[in-house]
Amino acid sequence: MDVSKRLVYTPLLKNPVSTSGSYFEGEPSVDYFIGVTSIKINGNVVPINTTLLNITKDGKGGTKISTVDPYTKLETSIYNALTKAFVKSLAKVPRVKPVAPFKVCYNRTSLGSTRVGPGVPPIELVLGNKNATTSWTIWGVNSMVAMNNDVLCLGFVDGGVEFEPTTSIVIGAHQIEDNLLAI
Repeated sequence: MDVSKRLVYTPLLKNPVSTSGSYFEGEPSVDYFIGVTSIKINGNVVPINTTLLNITKDGKGGTKISTVDPYTKLETSIYNALTKAFVKSLAKVPRVKPVAPFKVCYNRTSLGSTRVGPGVPPIELVLGNKNATTSWTIWGVNSMVAMNNDVLCLGFVDGGVEFEPTTSIVIGAHQIEDNLLAI
Protein backbone atom coordinates (compact mmCIF):
# COMPACT_ATOMS: atom_id res chain seq x y z
CA MET A 1 0.00 0.00 0.00
CA ASP A 2 1.38 3.37 -1.04
CA VAL A 3 1.02 5.50 2.11
CA SER A 4 1.79 8.68 0.10
CA LYS A 5 -1.71 8.41 -1.41
CA ARG A 6 -3.11 9.10 2.06
CA LEU A 7 -1.11 12.31 2.57
CA VAL A 8 -3.06 15.55 2.37
CA TYR A 9 -1.62 18.54 0.54
CA THR A 10 -2.41 22.20 1.00
CA PRO A 11 -0.48 24.90 -0.84
CA LEU A 12 1.58 27.48 0.99
CA LEU A 13 0.51 31.08 0.47
CA LYS A 14 2.74 34.07 -0.17
CA ASN A 15 2.35 37.12 2.06
CA PRO A 16 3.37 40.18 -0.02
CA VAL A 17 4.72 41.95 3.07
CA SER A 18 7.34 40.61 5.48
CA THR A 19 6.13 39.71 8.96
CA SER A 20 9.61 39.51 10.46
CA GLY A 21 10.90 41.99 13.01
CA SER A 22 13.42 43.52 10.60
CA TYR A 23 13.00 43.76 6.87
CA PHE A 24 13.30 46.13 3.95
CA GLU A 25 10.15 47.93 2.83
CA GLY A 26 8.42 46.05 0.02
CA GLU A 27 10.13 42.78 0.90
CA PRO A 28 7.76 39.76 0.81
CA SER A 29 7.47 37.45 3.79
CA VAL A 30 9.69 34.39 3.98
CA ASP A 31 7.33 32.83 6.54
CA TYR A 32 5.05 29.91 5.74
CA PHE A 33 1.35 30.77 5.41
CA ILE A 34 -1.57 28.39 4.85
CA GLY A 35 -5.14 29.08 3.71
CA VAL A 36 -7.37 28.50 6.73
CA THR A 37 -10.97 29.23 5.69
CA SER A 38 -12.77 28.38 8.94
CA ILE A 39 -12.38 26.76 12.35
CA LYS A 40 -14.49 23.94 13.78
CA ILE A 41 -14.70 22.56 17.29
CA ASN A 42 -16.19 19.11 17.66
CA GLY A 43 -17.41 19.42 14.05
CA ASN A 44 -19.24 22.72 14.63
CA VAL A 45 -18.14 25.87 12.81
CA VAL A 46 -16.84 28.56 15.16
CA PRO A 47 -18.47 31.91 14.26
CA ILE A 48 -15.59 34.23 13.35
CA ASN A 49 -14.97 37.11 10.98
CA THR A 50 -13.52 35.05 8.11
CA THR A 51 -12.09 38.14 6.39
CA LEU A 52 -9.38 38.03 9.09
CA LEU A 53 -8.23 34.73 7.58
CA ASN A 54 -7.29 36.35 4.27
CA ILE A 55 -3.99 38.12 3.69
CA THR A 56 -4.60 41.73 2.64
CA LYS A 57 -2.52 43.79 0.17
CA ASP A 58 -0.68 45.36 3.10
CA GLY A 59 0.21 41.94 4.56
CA LYS A 60 -2.27 41.80 7.44
CA GLY A 61 -4.30 38.72 8.35
CA GLY A 62 -3.84 35.12 7.31
CA THR A 63 -2.44 32.07 9.09
CA LYS A 64 1.28 31.61 9.64
CA ILE A 65 3.13 28.49 10.77
CA SER A 66 5.78 29.30 13.38
CA THR A 67 8.26 27.17 15.28
CA VAL A 68 9.36 30.31 17.17
CA ASP A 69 6.07 30.87 19.01
CA PRO A 70 5.50 28.15 21.62
CA TYR A 71 1.69 28.24 21.41
CA THR A 72 -0.86 29.33 18.83
CA LYS A 73 -1.66 33.04 18.97
CA LEU A 74 -5.06 34.19 17.76
CA GLU A 75 -6.38 37.66 16.98
CA THR A 76 -8.61 38.66 19.92
CA SER A 77 -12.02 38.13 18.30
CA ILE A 78 -10.94 34.73 16.94
CA TYR A 79 -9.51 33.78 20.36
CA ASN A 80 -12.73 34.78 22.14
CA ALA A 81 -14.91 32.81 19.70
CA LEU A 82 -12.68 29.72 19.83
CA THR A 83 -12.44 29.60 23.62
CA LYS A 84 -16.19 30.21 23.98
CA ALA A 85 -16.97 27.31 21.62
CA PHE A 86 -14.40 25.05 23.32
CA VAL A 87 -15.77 25.77 26.80
CA LYS A 88 -19.34 25.23 25.53
CA SER A 89 -18.41 21.82 24.11
CA LEU A 90 -17.08 20.85 27.56
CA ALA A 91 -19.93 22.50 29.47
CA LYS A 92 -20.32 19.57 31.88
CA VAL A 93 -16.64 19.57 32.81
CA PRO A 94 -15.73 21.98 35.62
CA ARG A 95 -12.95 24.45 34.93
CA VAL A 96 -10.16 25.29 37.35
CA LYS A 97 -8.30 28.51 38.06
CA PRO A 98 -6.39 29.61 34.92
CA VAL A 99 -2.61 29.35 34.80
CA ALA A 100 -0.84 32.10 32.83
CA PRO A 101 -0.57 32.59 29.93
CA PHE A 102 -3.71 30.48 29.42
CA LYS A 103 -7.30 31.28 30.37
CA VAL A 104 -9.12 27.96 29.90
CA CYS A 105 -7.94 25.22 32.26
CA TYR A 106 -9.30 21.92 33.57
CA ASN A 107 -8.41 19.27 36.12
CA ARG A 108 -6.62 16.50 34.23
CA THR A 109 -8.75 13.73 35.76
CA SER A 110 -12.00 15.47 34.70
CA LEU A 111 -11.01 15.18 31.03
CA GLY A 112 -9.99 11.57 30.86
CA SER A 113 -7.53 10.23 28.31
CA THR A 114 -7.74 8.93 24.75
CA ARG A 115 -5.18 7.55 22.30
CA VAL A 116 -4.82 11.12 20.93
CA GLY A 117 -4.34 12.82 24.28
CA PRO A 118 -6.74 14.35 26.79
CA GLY A 119 -10.45 13.72 26.14
CA VAL A 120 -11.27 17.11 24.64
CA PRO A 121 -13.08 18.05 21.44
CA PRO A 122 -10.94 18.23 18.29
CA ILE A 123 -10.15 21.64 16.84
CA GLU A 124 -10.18 21.67 13.04
CA LEU A 125 -8.49 24.26 10.90
CA VAL A 126 -10.40 23.98 7.62
CA LEU A 127 -8.10 24.52 4.64
CA GLY A 128 -8.93 25.16 1.00
CA ASN A 129 -12.05 26.39 -0.74
CA LYS A 130 -15.56 25.18 -1.56
CA ASN A 131 -14.25 22.87 -4.31
CA ALA A 132 -11.53 21.14 -2.31
CA THR A 133 -11.25 21.25 1.45
CA THR A 134 -9.35 19.35 4.04
CA SER A 135 -8.79 19.90 7.73
CA TRP A 136 -5.79 20.04 10.00
CA THR A 137 -7.21 18.42 13.12
CA ILE A 138 -5.65 19.42 16.42
CA TRP A 139 -6.28 16.64 18.93
CA GLY A 140 -5.98 16.87 22.71
CA VAL A 141 -2.29 16.00 22.73
CA ASN A 142 -1.62 19.22 20.77
CA SER A 143 -4.45 21.43 22.00
CA MET A 144 -3.87 20.97 25.73
CA VAL A 145 -0.79 21.94 27.76
CA ALA A 146 0.11 20.26 31.05
CA MET A 147 0.80 23.00 33.59
CA ASN A 148 1.47 20.55 36.42
CA ASN A 149 0.35 17.04 37.38
CA ASP A 150 -3.24 18.17 37.92
CA VAL A 151 -3.99 20.99 35.48
CA LEU A 152 -4.31 21.00 31.69
CA CYS A 153 -4.94 24.24 29.80
CA LEU A 154 -6.10 25.00 26.28
CA GLY A 155 -2.79 25.90 24.59
CA PHE A 156 -3.96 28.94 22.65
CA VAL A 157 -3.26 32.55 23.60
CA ASP A 158 -4.86 35.90 22.85
CA GLY A 159 -2.37 37.51 20.48
CA GLY A 160 -4.18 40.85 20.68
CA VAL A 161 -3.15 41.31 24.30
CA GLU A 162 0.57 40.75 23.79
CA PHE A 163 1.09 42.63 20.55
CA GLU A 164 -0.76 44.39 17.77
CA PRO A 165 -1.34 41.39 15.54
CA THR A 166 -0.41 41.63 11.89
CA THR A 167 -1.17 37.95 11.39
CA SER A 168 -4.59 36.72 12.56
CA ILE A 169 -3.46 33.19 13.43
CA VAL A 170 0.09 32.11 14.24
CA ILE A 171 0.19 28.33 14.70
CA GLY A 172 2.77 27.64 17.40
CA ALA A 173 5.23 24.84 18.04
CA HIS A 174 3.06 22.93 20.55
CA GLN A 175 0.26 22.59 18.00
CA ILE A 176 2.76 21.59 15.27
CA GLU A 177 4.56 19.01 17.41
CA ASP A 178 4.37 15.44 16.07
CA ASN A 179 2.55 16.54 12.90
CA LEU A 180 4.18 15.82 9.55
CA LEU A 181 4.70 19.11 7.75
CA ALA A 182 6.50 18.66 4.45
CA ILE A 183 7.43 22.10 3.23
